[in-house]
Amino acid sequence: MPVFTRSRDLPDSSDDGTPASADDAETVPGPEAAESGAPEGGTAPPRTLRSRVAHWRAWRSRCPRAARVVWWTATALSLALVLGAMVMPNQLHLLRADQFVRLPGEAIIAAALLLSLPRRPRLVAAAALGAGLAALTVVNVLDMMYAEYLGRGFNLVLDWGLLDDAQSYVADSMGETTALGATAGLLLLIVALFAVMALAAVRLSNLLVRDVSASTRGTLIAGTVWITCSVLSIQYAGLPLAFHRAVTAATVKAKAVRQTLLDEAAFAKENRADAFGNTPPAQLVPDLRGKDVIFTFIESYGRSAIEDPVMAPGVNRTLTASTDALTKAGYHAKSGWLTSATFGGSSWLGHSTTLSGVWIDNQQRYRTVMNSDRLSLPKIFKKTGAWDTVGVMPGIQKAWPEQKHYGLDKVYNAFQMDYQGPKFSWSTMPDQYALEAFQRLEHGKDRDKPLMSEIILTSSHQPWAPLPKMVGWDEVGDGSVFDSIQKAGENASDVISDAARSRKAYGESIEYSVTALTQWLERYGTEDTVLVFLGDHQPIARVSGDNASRDVPVSIVAKDPEVLDKVASWNWTDGLRPAKDAPVWKMDLFRDRFLTAYGSTPHPSK
Repeated sequence: MPVFTRSRDLPDSSDDGTPASADDAETVPGPEAAESGAPEGGTAPPRTLRSRVAHWRAWRSRCPRAARVVWWTATALSLALVLGAMVMPNQLHLLRADQFVRLPGEAIIAAALLLSLPRRPRLVAAAALGAGLAALTVVNVLDMMYAEYLGRGFNLVLDWGLLDDAQSYVADSMGETTALGATAGLLLLIVALFAVMALAAVRLSNLLVRDVSASTRGTLIAGTVWITCSVLSIQYAGLPLAFHRAVTAATVKAKAVRQTLLDEAAFAKENRADAFGNTPPAQLVPDLRGKDVIFTFIESYGRSAIEDPVMAPGVNRTLTASTDALTKAGYHAKSGWLTSATFGGSSWLGHSTTLSGVWIDNQQRYRTVMNSDRLSLPKIFKKTGAWDTVGVMPGIQKAWPEQKHYGLDKVYNAFQMDYQGPKFSWSTMPDQYALEAFQRLEHGKDRDKPLMSEIILTSSHQPWAPLPKMVGWDEVGDGSVFDSIQKAGENASDVISDAARSRKAYGESIEYSVTALTQWLERYGTEDTVLVFLGDHQPIARVSGDNASRDVPVSIVAKDPEVLDKVASWNWTDGLRPAKDAPVWKMDLFRDRFLTAYGSTPHPSK
């Protein structure tokens, strides 16, 4: 009967892909026997699982050339995966071939460790190494995506919750089915990455112990080369040839975790120290009594919209035309720059930093402020007893407990403004409709007190497609007039995947939002209207650029000349377009300077 052997302890094949020798092997039926399997003169018995496995494993003997190709391919891929993960950068613009021409010190240390271990501990250690490299790869990719969209790396402590927001954004922009499919595919890809990386590391560890003597010499030589390159500072493509990227990345993340944990207590103390925390109501914003004060945030309205050569021409024409129209209507404006606490997204961090007067650049700080008694600007107006306070938040589609912190008497969310028109990607309604609804529901009503309002305009939120267009204010109605505009617009997936189209569409969205807001003011503003409007952050790096600042424009508009006289010392630019050299403040400084300019007296809390 034909037979073949299967090794118990030795590798399946030799270094060149041929079947391994089997000094310590068991004899199992060969494939012919497994197929015929018939005793002399008898009927063939059913094939067992063991015989099927034996037949499958025997393909190396049947196809030695194919076995050799598969062996070398699998080994090369394993080496590329493991070494690639060790030197992989965490910035998208550095993801180039020359960045991978490095000698990672971690590989040399890992080889020395694996060579020193017995078989079972070696396999466990190799699998753990592979899983660790898979985790590092996932974090590197997250760093790339967060840098692209938020201008910073991924925070291992605070940012996991934002992944759910990202999934919601995809669902709102491109549909629930696309979001679910993308989420499922991503999870499967991550699981596969961990499995493949662990198997690759185990394969390489088995390769090392085939010839311990040769592997030891190779490891010593590689270590010597690495030390030599390090001492002599030998570089390639501007980076040292002797690299330890994985260790450096792990160290940086560990320090960031520690800093995040330490920051919580320090920031809580900073948040309690409010310069106006104990100011009596009568001494808060006395110079604005009787005015309707409106704070409006325009989504993603950043400095790039005014200075980028692609987007600036259209945006600046709109700002100039809007300034001229407001001037004819009796309004005047002054504008400057604020440096936002966020970039590309997480708009609520920009809103809360501006209104609460503390630097809120992460979710932990945001939660701390929202759960504290710190006075936000709306709450300060409410505390005086001289204003009603209201929020217009078309982007809010669920419960919003932050209303308490902001001191808003009433908040209109996406479902409370009677909108019957279509969504424009992420934005639940056009800015023109949100402003018209604000006029109908609150601003246009007779009131016993003036109104302090916070309005968030969302039409300039990515992916900037499809975009709404202005219609006659008398035609806005219930919003159904926007149906044909939405249907004729571009697809969100087409625009967000194309950098050039994204930049063009982004500029058009800012033109639309500024036009809607300034036309509303021309139409519905009064002698006592004071409008403060600003951007919450710059757009994503694909639009604003990898080295864009975090500056956003801010403007104050009023008919009463005394309102602007109060801020004359700020040296802001006349009109809606801030000059390139206009003052730049950190966003958290605005609240206290605004309160001081309009007569508030500091009485600090501790």
